[in-house]
Amino acid sequence: MQPVNADAQAAGHSSFARLIASLIPIRPGFSYDRGVQLTRQRVISYEWIVLGVAWLGWVFDAMDATIYALVLHPALHDLLSRQFGVPASPESIGWYGGIIFSIFLIGWAIGGIAFGILADRIGRTRTLIFTILLYAIFTGMAALSATWWQLALFRFLTALGIGGEWAAGAALVAEVWPEQKRARAAGWLQSAWAAGFLLAAVLNLGLGQYGWRPLFVVGLFPAAVALLVRLWVKEPSRWTRAREQQQVEGRGGSSQFRELFKPRLLRSTLVGSGLAFVAVFGLWGATNWTPTLVRSLPSLQGSDPNALSRYVSYATMLLNAGALAGYLSFGPIADGFGRRAAFAVMCWGSLIVLPLTFLAPRSYGQVMILLPLLGFFNNGIFSGFPIYLPELYPTVLHATGAGFCFNAGRVLASTGPFLTGVLVSALGGFGRAAAAMALIYIVGLAILPFAPETRGQPLPD
Repeated sequence: MQPVNADAQAAGHSSFARLIASLIPIRPGFSYDRGVQLTRQRVISYEWIVLGVAWLGWVFDAMDATIYALVLHPALHDLLSRQFGVPASPESIGWYGGIIFSIFLIGWAIGGIAFGILADRIGRTRTLIFTILLYAIFTGMAALSATWWQLALFRFLTALGIGGEWAAGAALVAEVWPEQKRARAAGWLQSAWAAGFLLAAVLNLGLGQYGWRPLFVVGLFPAAVALLVRLWVKEPSRWTRAREQQQVEGRGGSSQFRELFKPRLLRSTLVGSGLAFVAVFGLWGATNWTPTLVRSLPSLQGSDPNALSRYVSYATMLLNAGALAGYLSFGPIADGFGRRAAFAVMCWGSLIVLPLTFLAPRSYGQVMILLPLLGFFNNGIFSGFPIYLPELYPTVLHATGAGFCFNAGRVLASTGPFLTGVLVSALGGFGRAAAAMALIYIVGLAILPFAPETRGQPLPD
C-alpha cells in the first residue's frame, strides 16, 4: 500500500474548498472595516444584522439537536419494537439511545473540526450556508427511519452540519462586533440555544400527539435561514485581509491546522479542548436525559402518552428558561471578573445542582423547581466558548481553533451518553447514572488554573 502524499492530500482539501466556494458564491458588497473597533462603543445596524442571522441559524441548530432528546423514548420504543418483534424495555431504550447520542456527538465533532478549517479557507458566510442546509435536510430525512441504525445514520449526518455551523457562526460574530461589546454579543448568540430548545419543546407540545416523525419533518424549515445568510451577510473584512495576506505569503493549507499544536498555541488548544470536553460531557451525559427522567418519575407513572409529552415539554421549557439566564449572565460575569472566574462559577454550580436535580425529587413539582437552576449552570457554561475560544487564536485560525477545541472535546465527551446508558443498567436508574456524571466538573475546575486569562485584551490579529 502506497503512503498518502501530503501535497496530494492538501490538493484534495483545496479542491473540496473550491467546490463549496463555487457552489455558494458570495456577492461582493459591504466592505466592513474593523480598524475602529478597538475604541468604538456604538453598535451599527449591519452588526445587528449579522448577529440576528447567526442567531437564527443557531436557534434552528439547537432545535434540530434537541428534537431527538425529546422523542428518544417514543421513537426508540417504536423502532426497536418493530425491528426486534418484542416491546422495547427501558434498558434497551437506554442502551440504543446512548449509542445514538454518542454517534451524534462524534458527527458533531467531525463537522465542527472539518468545517472550522473550511471556514478559515473559503469564508465564514459560505460555510454557514452549507452547514445550515446540511443539518436541515438530514433532520427532515430522519423521519424516514425504519430501524435504530438508520436513525443513527441520519443523526450523524445532521450533526456534521450542526458542528460546522457553530464554528462558522462564532468566528463571524467575533470578527464583526466591537471589542467592548463582543462578550455580550457572544452571550446573546449563545442564547439562541435556549430559544431553540424552547422551540423544540413547543413543537413537541403541539405535534407530539401525532407521533415522533412529524417533529423531524419540521427540522427541514431552517433551510430558509441559508437564504437570509446569502442575501444579507458578507465576509468580514478582517478575515478577507488576513486571508489575502496569507495567500501572498504562501501560507495556509494543511500546515494551518498544525499551527494549533505548536508551542505558542498548544496551551490554548489543550485548555480549550479540556473545558469543552467537561461542558459537553456534563450536558449530553446527564442534562439531556431530563425528558427521560421526567417520564420515569413515580408520580407520573400511569399517565397517558399525550399527558407525558406535555409534562416533558413544560419541564424542557423551564430548563431552558434557566439556560437563557445563564447564557446572558456569562458575558457580564466574564467581563467583570474574568473568563476563568466565569467558567469556575458554572462548574461549581453544575457540580452541586446536577445531583440534586436527578436524585432528590420524587414529584414533578420538585423537578420543576430545580430545572431552572440546572439550566443556568449546566447550559450557561456554553456561552463561554464563543467568547473565549476566538480570543485564543489569530484571525486566520479563529474558526479552525474554536472549531477544533469545541469539538475535540466533543469527541472525548461522545462516550458520555454511552457511559450513562451503561450506568443506568449498573446503578438501576437514570437518576443515579446522571448524578454520577456530575463528577466531571471537578476536572473542569482542575483545568482552570492553566487557562490564559483574556479579559480586557483585543481579539488577536
